[in-house]
Amino acid sequence: MNITRRAFTTGIAAGAALSPLAALIDAQGEQRRLGYCIVGLGRISMGHFMPACKMSQKSKVTALVSGHREKADKMAAEYRVPAKNIYNYQNYDEIAHNQDIDAVYIALPNNMHAEYTIRAARAGKHVLCEKPMATTVKDSQAMIDACKSAGKKLLIAYRCQYEPTNLRAIELIRSGKLGSIQAIESANGFNERAGEWRLNQKMAGGGPLLDVGVYSLNACRYLTGEEPAHIEGYCTVVDKDGRFAQVEENDGWTMRFPSGIVASCNTTYGANMPGFFRVHGSKGMIHMEPAFAYDGLHLKAEIHGEPPIDDRNTEKDPYQFALEGDYFADCVFQNKEPKTNGEEGLRDMQYMSEIYKSCGRSLG
Repeated sequence: MNITRRAFTTGIAAGAALSPLAALIDAQGEQRRLGYCIVGLGRISMGHFMPACKMSQKSKVTALVSGHREKADKMAAEYRVPAKNIYNYQNYDEIAHNQDIDAVYIALPNNMHAEYTIRAARAGKHVLCEKPMATTVKDSQAMIDACKSAGKKLLIAYRCQYEPTNLRAIELIRSGKLGSIQAIESANGFNERAGEWRLNQKMAGGGPLLDVGVYSLNACRYLTGEEPAHIEGYCTVVDKDGRFAQVEENDGWTMRFPSGIVASCNTTYGANMPGFFRVHGSKGMIHMEPAFAYDGLHLKAEIHGEPPIDDRNTEKDPYQFALEGDYFADCVFQNKEPKTNGEEGLRDMQYMSEIYKSCGRSLG
């Protein structure tokens, strides 16, 4: 079976996602679209989120923030952003006076998430921030406090929690079809190149755990619907080629949940490790691989007494970013608290801090 966006909105995942409500209509009688100011013109914003806004009926790019004016001008021309809506990091606070901007999309290195989220909230803008939420638990809490104080919404970009194949896996578990869940295995990683900012401790806050390991951590939480009662972690460096002078190369950790479920997870910057999870229950098993990619997600399930399940999501990147951006638009327009709000991001930051503490390291 192929899962499409139509199936997502009308079929099995509809109950798990935000139910569609009447869209707001603007003065011209057209559906209102949330105006996003893109903060940081890099691979994830230019290659994924901004193209997603083109295919959206609820989101649009209305402003840009960049330290490279030539790049900003090029993107502005493509997305019809007027010159007055191009900002740099020095005059960023001026977005407060721009009514074209409803929300900001933070696509900066990890150590800049807190500052630009807090400044956006003070400027009266809602915030969609890429994960990991920040580089410290303290900064994460400060982001939550700033948005609450300003009365603005904060969504952390856990796009998998809005993606239909992941939602199908949750539905299978919640329905009891797998029986009592016993164990989960998950991994996610890639071979990072020398010189990338992710290998800089100050900018990244840590190694692969924050960047790609967080997918496995978050998945174990949304699949079980539980919070871990005990965590134990390990950090190693295998390749002595100079890349890992500041951050670890590998992270492994186990989690025990209150129900007795045990999860085992791994992440790396030293090898290509396709993201997957495997859930073992008393009545069957779910295997999803890839589970965290931008497209091509594939879910298989073997459930006692039922035909095998083989679901592929045929939607192409950047559809996940469109779902995420439009979900946030619904939250803003309908005054709903986002599912992956700041508190959701904070919990992962706290658990990652525990993993690092177990390794004799610290977060941030």
